[in-house]
Amino acid sequence: MPDFTYLPQISDSFEYLARKLKESYGKRQLSEFFADEKGEIAAKFAEIGKTATIDDFVSLLTKRLSDIKMGTDVRRAVGIDISQHADKFLAEYRARAAGLSGRVWRSKFPSVNEAIGGYFSSNMYVFYARSGRGKSVITMEEAIEFAWQGATVLVYALEMSWFEWMARAFSSISARVGVGIKAEIDGVDYDAGFDVNALQGARLTPEYEAAFERFVTGLNDIIPGRIILRATNDADFLDRSLDALKADIIETGADVVIIDPFYYLDYESNTSKTAGGDAAETSKKLRRLTGALDVLTIAITQADEDSSEKSDDGTRELRPPKRAEVKKTMQLLEDGAALIGIDTLAHEGRGVIDISKGRSGGEDARIEIVYLPKYGIVREPNAVDEAAKFTGVF
Repeated sequence: MPDFTYLPQISDSFEYLARKLKESYGKRQLSEFFADEKGEIAAKFAEIGKTATIDDFVSLLTKRLSDIKMGTDVRRAVGIDISQHADKFLAEYRARAAGLSGRVWRSKFPSVNEAIGGYFSSNMYVFYARSGRGKSVITMEEAIEFAWQGATVLVYALEMSWFEWMARAFSSISARVGVGIKAEIDGVDYDAGFDVNALQGARLTPEYEAAFERFVTGLNDIIPGRIILRATNDADFLDRSLDALKADIIETGADVVIIDPFYYLDYESNTSKTAGGDAAETSKKLRRLTGALDVLTIAITQADEDSSEKSDDGTRELRPPKRAEVKKTMQLLEDGAALIGIDTLAHEGRGVIDISKGRSGGEDARIEIVYLPKYGIVREPNAVDEAAKFTGVF
């Protein structure tokens, strides 16, 4: 071909070039289709009410458009032939070994890692508890832990203001890095963070206020990853649909998404016309979105209240909810790789994390935690904590 011009370094694939050619062809076909003034379509339209019906006309339009679509379609292989694509598996295996794909994000709580192996990207995990029992606090702790591992974490705080969420986060981070604050609770000395109530009420002492300003100034050097917060009182945060979530994930390059709580999302249409179908459809679409974008999603929901949990004197024991007590939609239970129940006794400084369902194991694991969120202290107890309780007893 003497007239052929070779252009080096063309990176576009054959499929891309074929698709562009067929799109050009399709535009010409559609142009002719809509410009058809005296042809078959116009004739059929004129016959409506005489020898043709609306259904006849719509059927003709549908067939013509379908023909154009088929003529411009670029055929693709469907699925993966596992016997022919072992090289694809090996490439993904090596990428995961190098930490470039299929990330496993470690929990702040070592026993959670032991129970379920950590949190795997492309999976959705569901945290649930009764109202006011620490769902937001514990998932915030996980968000900070993921950022500590270098993740970009997108948080949809759908019932908490940005100031409140950040106050809690700053208290937790300062307790983690140590800012010289001590808190003695039940005879145990803890390295504490800035008091959450003092931060929210803008009541830090001058000494602590100066220390806090130094602390926040150095945050970029403290946390390897990023936490992107969208809170309920953000003026531009009106669209809370899954389409908006998808756009935010792509825009921020998020590795992890935390939705607190799930039931404040803008639900999908209830195409099934069944009770709770809108929430179920939203859960299923969120699960598909999680896999398609290869992110880790943590969805938070509520558990049914239990009027019998308190004794006659008003006290209660730690009792995380059972899987049957998931509120709003049971579809979340089906879509979650793990279902994680939470209960806390804040006034006693303790709590429990319970694995109600674990697709990768760990079901029925029960993890005791130290729960002192006022001081930014939420973690598993260590040997020093336990020994300090018995100091001077014998």
